Amino acid sequence: MAQAGQRVDPYGSFDFLVEIDGITRASFQEVSGLESTIDTMDYREGGENETMRRLPAKTKFVNIVCKWGTTDNPEMSEWHRQWVVGDPAAARKNGSVVLLDRQGNEKVRWNFVNAWPSKYVGPSFNAKNSDVAIETMEIVHEGITRV
Repeated sequence: MAQAGQRVDPYGSFDFLVEIDGITRASFQEVSGLESTIDTMDYREGGENETMRRLPAKTKFVNIVCKWGTTDNPEMSEWHRQWVVGDPAAARKNGSVVLLDRQGNEKVRWNFVNAWPSKYVGPSFNAKNSDVAIETMEIVHEGITRV
């Protein structure tokens, strides 16, 4: 914890890794969707005519979107393919998005649970540019926690 008056710089968003049970994919270009929203429910209390009470209701989690440069490692697309064909070995997985400091030390971790790939997008090709071929996957999950 920082002392009073001590400067604490925020971490950059460029140094991170993704861990998914049993998938050893090392690098991702982009990860988004570390997000949750708590719905509210309005409640009117008898005798309280001026104000409506607001209570927490269901929590919703946004899909995690992972983007990576195409290589000969098929683990992510094979995980999605298992779900497409209804393979009984297709398993929900737990995982983490880990933020690193400039020295490569873990600083913040977001753990997600009971995840499965709901969408896979292969790379787009264009002979007019020299961009890296990017694959994208949306991962549905049942909860995310910052630790």
